Amino acid sequence: MGFDSSSGAAANGPFKEIYQRSIDDPQGFWEDAAADVHWSKPPKTILDESNSPFNQWFADGEINACYNALDIHVEQGRGEQAAIIYDSPVTETKSRISYAELLDQVRHFAAALQACGVSKGDRVLIYMPMVPEALVAVLATARLGAVHTVVFGGFAANELAVRIDDCSPKVIVSASCGIEINRIIEYKPLLDGAIDLARHKPTNCILLQRPQCEAPMNNARDLDWKQAVASVAPVDCVAVKSTDPLYILYTSGTTGAPKGVVRDTGGSVVSLKWTMKNIYDVDPGDVYWAASDIGWVVGHSYIIYGPLFAGNTTVLYEGKPVGTPDAGAFWRVISEHKVKVLFTAPTAFRAIKREDPEGEQLAKYDLSNFEALYLAGERCDPPTLQWAQEQLGVPVIDHWWQTETGWSICAICKGIEMQEVVSGSPGLPAPGYQLAVLDQEQQTVAAGDIGALVVKLPLPPGTFTNLWGAPDRYQSSYFENYPGYYETGDAGYIDEKGYAFVMARTDDVINVAGHRLSTGGMEEVLASHKDVAECAVIGVADELKGQVPLGFVALNSGCDRSQEDIVKELVQMVRESIGPVAAFKQAAVIARLPKTRSGKILRGTMRCIADGTEWKMPATIDDPVILDEITDALQSLGYASSTRT
Repeated sequence: MGFDSSSGAAANGPFKEIYQRSIDDPQGFWEDAAADVHWSKPPKTILDESNSPFNQWFADGEINACYNALDIHVEQGRGEQAAIIYDSPVTETKSRISYAELLDQVRHFAAALQACGVSKGDRVLIYMPMVPEALVAVLATARLGAVHTVVFGGFAANELAVRIDDCSPKVIVSASCGIEINRIIEYKPLLDGAIDLARHKPTNCILLQRPQCEAPMNNARDLDWKQAVASVAPVDCVAVKSTDPLYILYTSGTTGAPKGVVRDTGGSVVSLKWTMKNIYDVDPGDVYWAASDIGWVVGHSYIIYGPLFAGNTTVLYEGKPVGTPDAGAFWRVISEHKVKVLFTAPTAFRAIKREDPEGEQLAKYDLSNFEALYLAGERCDPPTLQWAQEQLGVPVIDHWWQTETGWSICAICKGIEMQEVVSGSPGLPAPGYQLAVLDQEQQTVAAGDIGALVVKLPLPPGTFTNLWGAPDRYQSSYFENYPGYYETGDAGYIDEKGYAFVMARTDDVINVAGHRLSTGGMEEVLASHKDVAECAVIGVADELKGQVPLGFVALNSGCDRSQEDIVKELVQMVRESIGPVAAFKQAAVIARLPKTRSGKILRGTMRCIADGTEWKMPATIDDPVILDEITDALQSLGYASSTRT
């Protein structure tokens, strides 16, 4: 079923008209939006569909993202307004950086990058914690017309090495350490290890020395941040084509190999600025907080670019929802900094709810400036949504989008019209997205029937335009199965009112606390253990994180080692290879994996048993007895016993 704007909740008010125009006249719709940003050379061609799905928005325009984020606001008199509020409970540090101050820092750091040979089109890899300098590095890269790729600081050395080899950065920008609640994570050994592993070697590394941990320097390659910016003259913006890449952001693929999602420059500026008012209902000067990490797409779109394009004040938070120091951490930040809109993952609210179910911490703070909570990154379970609604007394809006799209596929566009919030749904398709539900024969299904969630081409501006160095994979992974549509990889349905419901992934990518991780990649790690004959990893339901990975391993014949020791080694291997973000902590040792006669592992059945949901004996299973063994193994690990139908 496609979205019918004449039905249900979408029938009344301005949203219907705006949405329908975006579908009927996408070029006129986005031409109007493009008039609201600064172009070095305004586009005359709004959309080039001559090589679909490699569609190009504002193809002949020229623009600079950093100029739209900083220079224009200073020129228009907003220089003294706070651009960034940095709040770091883990270091007991708070600061406010104005647009003028941020611009000055970015101009000098861009000069430092330029002195290292960075120019238009070069890549700069950023491997940093949640500190203002990370935003400076991102914006300085964009200022030069170079391409940044931010890697989340929790990733292990070999994962970082894979990304270094894929994008070949001229310079890597890092910090001496990241800081968790009770520990310091040294980044330099991870960075050095990654460079040693990588085939490509960067020309330079620029390192921010944090007072909590000073890192040793490689004098032949490493530059100190403060020294690098001390003796350079600030540089101006370099105009790039609208279609030139703004950044590469790696996301997990079903094979375990990372996919470098490419975002163009012009489409990103236009779409993200448009969303700040129309979806989130914030105006210039408002304080907007995306409680995420700059290593993820939320951080790119809504910690850095979106708020700064719109002249907002963005909150950069180096802390946790609980433990820094308690479950009132988010309420303190909202109260203290007069946050108007918060955007975070349901995981954060599950953690707060677990620690403070009655909302006692909330009562300590003044949230009178707070107007809306937006949730994304994973499906928001109805109990969490309802708890947040009851505690906060403001709209709590789940919305759905992906690394590939860069902004909402479905949402309640509060800045256009406050539609009804339906529990379990991320809302209505956003302007620009013609959402449909198709079956395996590529036919539209009836309202309420589950199928593949797909978006009719062309995708709106700001969505991904390619995969870095892999155009064939871009086409085959996303556009081959449903010609004329973008395949989201999610399954779900659209109800009679036009609301979408996202029910599950259609591949083996799992969602751990909002982080998409490939079970295939974890299986590759487990399979490399000398005692493992075969293995499988599934995502099982978790009250806090949404999903966590659970491994199943069958050992080599004759292995007489302690199973407990082997499991400990497997957990450590995944931690070292993929990183703590994988949250891989358990594996069941079993005699063999349940498979169909054709050799397909019955992951869905295993997941049902672990989650305690009903399941049917697969007709093609080669050995039904193994499922009893699976059940026993899962019960020994504390998972629910399910009902077979």
